[in-house]
Amino acid sequence: MIDPFGRTVDYLRVSVTDRCDFRCVYCMAENMTFLPKKDLLTLEELDRLCSGFIDKGVKKLRLTGGEPLVRKNIMELVRSLSRHLDSGALEELTLTTNGSQLSRFSSELIDCGVKRINVSIDTLDHDKFAKITRWGHLSKVMEGLEAARNAGLAIKINAVALKEVNEFEIEEMMRWAHGEGFDLTLIETMPLGEIDEDRTDQYLPLSLVKKRLEENFTLTDIPYKTGGPARYVEVEQTGGRLGFITPLTHNFCESCNRVRITCTGTLYMCLGQDDAADLRQPLRNSEGNDLLYKAIDEAIGRKPKGHDFIIERQGQAPSVGRHMSMTGG
Repeated sequence: MIDPFGRTVDYLRVSVTDRCDFRCVYCMAENMTFLPKKDLLTLEELDRLCSGFIDKGVKKLRLTGGEPLVRKNIMELVRSLSRHLDSGALEELTLTTNGSQLSRFSSELIDCGVKRINVSIDTLDHDKFAKITRWGHLSKVMEGLEAARNAGLAIKINAVALKEVNEFEIEEMMRWAHGEGFDLTLIETMPLGEIDEDRTDQYLPLSLVKKRLEENFTLTDIPYKTGGPARYVEVEQTGGRLGFITPLTHNFCESCNRVRITCTGTLYMCLGQDDAADLRQPLRNSEGNDLLYKAIDEAIGRKPKGHDFIIERQGQAPSVGRHMSMTGG
């Protein structure tokens, strides 16, 4: 799949649910209204949809949410999709998780061919973690990390940089992650969805974070890539990798190889644009995949050059109205 700007689209992120057992302050309102079950794709439909994209050239598939591991019988989908790893059609099957369910599922994930995962942790302070996630417990996530490592999963920690929240913990988090053998990626907060906070109060530019880190650490740019938008450096003093995802201060649109599907079968060609394509209808209106392939081709032909993310001053609506939990990160 080639978009209008010559970029090969070979990375698909699929939200399997909009539900989550956390209510992170930058992602959701505390009292969320979730989609009715009838609107969600079934596991069988998700399998068929993902398989269609793999037929079209997707090489990397990431399952997201919400929290993907709270979807009932989710491992049936993971196990079924693993057949594409066995055939060689798919190079990587992975997922992003908050870590709350890893104690239950890590061994099975490995058994299904998942080799690495991203785990979202924004602070190592138990009280602050509870405040950021509203419903989460850091101790449970740490138990999940240990289970994941013992099972053999490679782990990357994702942390959203939040002004005056974890702003001055980032050095500590980096030392911890690298000491545990985990990569760490820092992410700028993104203006998606109405939440209970003002995003201008949350926004911390990673250019500032990097400048502060360089006062105590030697950061060397490296060409390491995982298929996503992070730009990586190697930290000489820790020997670990540190990634920066900077949709606002330094966007990565020129190399975008990704599209996203929601749990309702809506395809978003860009995280920062509202243009979308309904794949649920062609999926449900035919037993074959001709209608689905046609809809995919038409949508890829509309993939935009870049996003319009901007953090406005107080009182401005978010750049995109849907929540991150709906789109799947």
